[in-house]
Formats: sequence, structure tokens, C-alpha cells
Amino acid sequence: MHRVLVVDDEPQIVRALVINLKARKYEVDSAYDGATALRLAAERHPDVVVLDLGLPDMDGVDVIRGIRGWTRVPILVLSARHSSDEKVAALDAGADDYVTKPFGMDELLARLRAAVRRAEPVSAAEGAVTVETESFTVDLAAKKVRRNGADVRLTPTEWHLLEVLVRNSGRLVSQKQLLQEVWGPSYGTETNYLRVYVAQLRRKLEGDPAHPRHFVTEPGMGYRFEP
Repeated sequence: MHRVLVVDDEPQIVRALVINLKARKYEVDSAYDGATALRLAAERHPDVVVLDLGLPDMDGVDVIRGIRGWTRVPILVLSARHSSDEKVAALDAGADDYVTKPFGMDELLARLRAAVRRAEPVSAAEGAVTVETESFTVDLAAKKVRRNGADVRLTPTEWHLLEVLVRNSGRLVSQKQLLQEVWGPSYGTETNYLRVYVAQLRRKLEGDPAHPRHFVTEPGMGYRFEP
């Protein structure tokens, strides 16, 4: 059974989410402000966090940064903020997905299931594949990346994007394919998501992120991983 932390200052939204999640056999904790959210995340170790950005005591982006300081738990942002800049800011801080209010419950639950699925470890039966470059190593079975002898912390979405690119080493992967494989079938045009997450992978893994050797952009088409 998976545990969900719901963070929103609107009681009716919290109540609706709690009812729908419990009906689907999730365990649910709820918080109405950022401080409580950070405390419950540390105490209860949820499998996924559903987070509103407009909280009474702090901005939700600061909550994302606080959670990302110690865990890779998937964070699904639920917010009335619609601007691209605000979405990118949340994703850049470490969120894994972004749903705008008002929202459809079925879509939200589908994205929540996808976030949990991306975070689950791959079984050894799916094949142990290791890809090595001159500066980092990707172990697909163990879901680990090491650079210069140290583990590199990736969010679940960063890992999923890396995994798709690595499994297609040397081949161009289209923007649409990446969006649909990483974020789900309803995505296909949100190319700003890809720019944010590829930039984050470059910062964490490339020797010179401004001149990437491994995460190559094919303008207007997609991305290619070169070992």
C-alpha cells in the first residue's frame, strides 16, 4: 500500500483527495501549510507528495526545495498558477509533474500512479544494463548513477528521462516520445519540461554543461544520448 501526503490549504480539495485516494487503497496524510508538510514528509516517509503552491506560511516551491534536500520522493504539484514561468520554477526546484486547478480527478490519479511507478525500483529480471562514460556510470537495473566515484542524486523524473535516453543510446529520441514515455500519453507539446530536465541532467553529469558531450540536442526534433 502506497502512502500519499496531500498538502493544500483548501479543506474541500483535501477532503476530496483523501476520499478518492482512500477509496483506491492509498494511505493518506494531509497538511494545510508548508511547515506541517515538511514535518509529515520527514516523519511519515510518503511514496508521493501532492502539493499546492499557494500555502499560507511559505511558497510551495520552498517546500519542494526542503523535501528535495533529503529525498527523491515524487512531488506532484497541484496549483492554480498557470504561467509557464511558474511551472518551470516548480519543476526546476524538483517537482516531477504539474497539474493546474481546476483539475479532473481521473487525470490527477493517473498522473499520481505514473509518478509512483517511475519511482519504483526495476527488478533484476528486467536485465542488468550498465553504461559507462569517461566521467559517469549508469546502472539501469539498480537505478543508480555514479560520477567520480560518488552517487549522484536524481529525482524520479530525471532518472526516467535518463533511462529512456540511455536505453536508446546513439539514437535520436523525439520530443513527443520523451514526453509521452516520461510524463504520460496526454503529453506531447510541453517541450519546456524537456529543456528544464535535460539542463538538470547536464548540470549533474556533464563535465561542461554549456558544451554537452552526452546529452545532445537535435534542434526542433529531440535529444540523443552519446556514451
